[in-house]
Amino acid sequence: MDFIIRQSGLFDIYEKVQAGQRISAEDGMRLFDSNDIVAIGKIADARRVRINGRNAYFTMNQHINPTNVCRNDCLFCAFYRKDGEEGAYRMSLQTIRHKVEERLAENIREIHIVGGLDEQLPYQYYIDVVRTVKEIRPEVNIKAYTAVEIAFLSEISGKSWAEVLNDLIAAGLNTMPGGGAEVFSPRVMRKLFMDKLTAAQWIEIHHIAHSKGIRTNATMLYGHIETNRERIDHLIQLREAQDISGGFLTFIPLAFHPENTRMHKLPLATGFTDLKMISISRIMLDNFPHIKAYWVMLGVNIAQIALSFGADDIDGSVVEERIYHMAGSKSAQMMTKKQMQNLISETGHIPVERDALYNEIVTQVA
Repeated sequence: MDFIIRQSGLFDIYEKVQAGQRISAEDGMRLFDSNDIVAIGKIADARRVRINGRNAYFTMNQHINPTNVCRNDCLFCAFYRKDGEEGAYRMSLQTIRHKVEERLAENIREIHIVGGLDEQLPYQYYIDVVRTVKEIRPEVNIKAYTAVEIAFLSEISGKSWAEVLNDLIAAGLNTMPGGGAEVFSPRVMRKLFMDKLTAAQWIEIHHIAHSKGIRTNATMLYGHIETNRERIDHLIQLREAQDISGGFLTFIPLAFHPENTRMHKLPLATGFTDLKMISISRIMLDNFPHIKAYWVMLGVNIAQIALSFGADDIDGSVVEERIYHMAGSKSAQMMTKKQMQNLISETGHIPVERDALYNEIVTQVA
């Protein structure tokens, strides 16, 4: 392995990783400038093994998207609809109750709730969605609402971000997803998502959540108009935020799917780019416990390979995922526990069923 990395010209970065040292922004740019994906992957795998050994995590989870009606007009989004537009929907609390109840026989560990910014729904509806789910499945971790949704709920209620989080915690909120970060670049923001939070606002909401004991995830949307420098800047800002609060659990690089968006002429990110993003994320984010290869977005084949390129988590069963499938994802709608165990074992890693906080449920030796 040393020979492969020496030949790549990246051996000094590998030595830093082996020594547990932090990688600089300029080192990160060197990684992006290199096309030696094997060497980059081996460096990332070295960091991964230092943090998580050969474990590869999965969970049994369910997705609920209460509404796709959204006041924002992000160019890259295929999920949202305007009020009254064909395909727009709002779930009643009874519908949400039914979706949870129909899976009561399954050992669901986490229910993931995100949706649009629907101004026709009252503040209490969003709180009641969480409360309804918690009443039916009190044992399940509810991961609900991105920082963008928290800011929206603050606006429509007149409450502070902290007060909104207090209301959600009282209703049953346990953790928060990492969506809405997109790319922490003012340039990209001006072009693609002017109505969303700035980097500082997104990070501040997560810091408030962390201060209240709410662990959260983080994301980056890549493969559209962002530059490598903007990708590195995003990772550095997340790393610095984690240094302050330590509340981030997982980083999920999310590839942009252009199909069914107004940016449909852009090409889909390649498998090479996907693996590079996952690898460099693992190398740069030394203080993040986990890097996720989200199989719904990547497809099962790339998700498997990603486990040797820095990722240690493939997500979960994911029944009824809407956001990526409305953007043209061709992956399946769900995987069984056995399928996920086999997928991981085939790569030589150890399948570890987890809960939302990465507490181990079941370990099967590969």
